[in-house]
Amino acid sequence: MKAVYIEEHGTADVMRYGDLPDPVAKADEVLVDVHAASVNAADWKSRLGGYGAVTDFPYVPGRDFSGVVGERGTTVADLEIGEPVFGVCDLGHEGAYAGKIAIRAAIVARKPDDISHVNAAAVALTGITALVCVEETLALQPGERILIQGGAGGVGSFALQLAKHIGAYVITTASPANRDYLLRLGADEVIDYTTRDFVEVLSDCDAVLDAVGGDVALKCFDVLKPGGRAAFIASGAKAPKSPRGDVLALRPHVGRDRRHLQRIVSLLQTGAVRVPPVDLYPLSEAAAAHRVSESRHLRGKLVLRVR
Repeated sequence: MKAVYIEEHGTADVMRYGDLPDPVAKADEVLVDVHAASVNAADWKSRLGGYGAVTDFPYVPGRDFSGVVGERGTTVADLEIGEPVFGVCDLGHEGAYAGKIAIRAAIVARKPDDISHVNAAAVALTGITALVCVEETLALQPGERILIQGGAGGVGSFALQLAKHIGAYVITTASPANRDYLLRLGADEVIDYTTRDFVEVLSDCDAVLDAVGGDVALKCFDVLKPGGRAAFIASGAKAPKSPRGDVLALRPHVGRDRRHLQRIVSLLQTGAVRVPPVDLYPLSEAAAAHRVSESRHLRGKLVLRVR
């Protein structure tokens, strides 16, 4: 099969495009013929060695995908060969930048015909992450005020729409180029981070979702009301320590299961959430997509067309 892989950690220049052996499905797995794979910040962080050094090279990146079941393991009975599916790799596993991927059948979901492979791949991991952050970790309620840092990105744009669907008042930060886009998604306020410090103009938030990290993450505590809570997905495996005793700092646990994928499908089909703008790259140009993702200045999602 054709695949993008690395044989050492490093910059995007270490990424190679070529042939690798097909994976083999275990008894509880399906072998999916991948049509599209999403590019996430986690992919290039892993390529750099940020999630622990990989020792089993060649290593194929990629955490979410959409495709068609090509083979199924001996104990799989709920998915058929030829059925379109999408999903996210198990925690600690990657491999979506390839023509085929073997994955546990229990954590993939059927892809409806009215959602393309590209769009399904674009919202798989970002959608699960947003759902876990907003609905479960923050337990956002109607009428609450939430600040979403990084609203124009994949997780942020999904989370923004989900928060509005719940009935929250949504504030987000963005560059001027993304202001109108975020207002169209439903943001009630958009703070231009190039000219205004959100800490100086914002207070009394019930919740914060930070998808930026660094110094921005630490400043999020300042805008919470007593009893508020903040969820962090760009600050490593643990949430930053809160400097305040009256607010919560939370690190969402983003697991993998079919239930969350089916929830994504429902939100898309009812129009509660729209797929963000997608920049599409052929699989062979995955390194170029990584460079764009690594710049952290993009709107929506980057997706690789595999076949």
